[in-house]
Amino acid sequence: MTDRPVLLVVEDDPGLRRQLRWAYETYEVVEAIDRASALAAMAERRPAVVTLDLGLPPDPDGVSEGFQTLEAILAEAPGTKVIVASGHGARDSARRAIAMGAFDFYEKPIDIDELGFIVSRAFHVAALEAENRRLQERASEPRPLGVIVTAAPEMLKVCAMVERVASTDVSVLLLGASGTGKELLARGLHRASPRSKGPFVAINCAAIPENLLEAELFGYERGAFTGAHKTTEGKIERAAGGTLFLDEVGDIPLQLQVKLLRFIQERVIERIGGRKTIDVDVRIVCATHQNLKRMIAEGRFREDLYYRIAEVTINIPALKDRPGDAELLANHFLHVYSGQRRGAPTRFAPTAIAALNLHGWPGNIRELENRVKRAVIMADGPVITAEDLDLADAAENRPLTLREARAIADRRAIATALAAADGNISSAAKLLGISRPTLYDLMRELDIEIA
Repeated sequence: MTDRPVLLVVEDDPGLRRQLRWAYETYEVVEAIDRASALAAMAERRPAVVTLDLGLPPDPDGVSEGFQTLEAILAEAPGTKVIVASGHGARDSARRAIAMGAFDFYEKPIDIDELGFIVSRAFHVAALEAENRRLQERASEPRPLGVIVTAAPEMLKVCAMVERVASTDVSVLLLGASGTGKELLARGLHRASPRSKGPFVAINCAAIPENLLEAELFGYERGAFTGAHKTTEGKIERAAGGTLFLDEVGDIPLQLQVKLLRFIQERVIERIGGRKTIDVDVRIVCATHQNLKRMIAEGRFREDLYYRIAEVTINIPALKDRPGDAELLANHFLHVYSGQRRGAPTRFAPTAIAALNLHGWPGNIRELENRVKRAVIMADGPVITAEDLDLADAAENRPLTLREARAIADRRAIATALAAADGNISSAAKLLGISRPTLYDLMRELDIEIA
């Protein structure tokens, strides 16, 4: 046995077997001459790809024995890519074999180059499907913080940082683009903290009108303004003993930032219209997609507030900078949504996997979830295709150019090296075996930023 992929050739013609064995030196070729020896080889070697002559003995002029062999192979190993051979013009037999589950067919007399291409493609598809199954299995494994689906070094590092600060009471600022999972990380931090039995209260500061945000945060006394018919606690009070998550903190107006700063410094609040101070013991976690340092320079965010909420700052990478996570998350969402519909698809076609990896995901995880949810509804059959995902840059379902393939590989390699080097450019360049200026040039070309 070797490390080469195993190809099973089921053929009763010894001359043709020799020809195929000679043509496929890159594979470990296992030979079988009939149904019994083919099934024995399947049980012992588990080949990913099989070439099968439909005209096997005892009826070499017919195809019944070949079809029975095909049926037995697929019953034993449904994922096997079986390429059937039929006589010239025997299109009906080929169509019947495809309907039974064969991967492809070729006509005799064989063209070695054409058959070699079909076999190579079958091994490629088998490898993609094996990776798909592995990712589906990984999606059910224990996750960082109990909720984060990832295998990317960049995101695992983020999760490790969150777990490290969870046991403390420091204020944490989560920075990342929309849809990268900031609230999910905040909830994971809360669950991993000593305050986990207390409430987790989240408020999206960008979703509430400016004139109502103060009342939502600090509460109000009865009669404080028109419509204040009863005394109402604010989000800060409701989070007492737990965690207060201020999402899109960069959208808090300047006047309200002053009041929020006083609360964070002294841990006391006054409701609108109230005169007494209320002590509140709460942990602060904030998040934003905006550049707060730039906002400080422009006078739109208070510097003293920034340093209060950013005792620990954690940068969350975009989905495009998390190698392999698009496919991993897609399988996770497929499992979630396919379980809600009878007869829903259960796996991605190779073209869909290629589309997932090629897409830039400007909407990050939120966009990916929506695409998979749509595909589960729209797919016609048990397999999701690239068309079902309806991705603009996958519509033509084209192969990658060498330039595109190199760009994807370069981006993944650089992202992995930067994560391993803790963002240090010089160390990352050494890991990659290139100079520091070259790495800078590549990062500019590929639009890779260091937070």
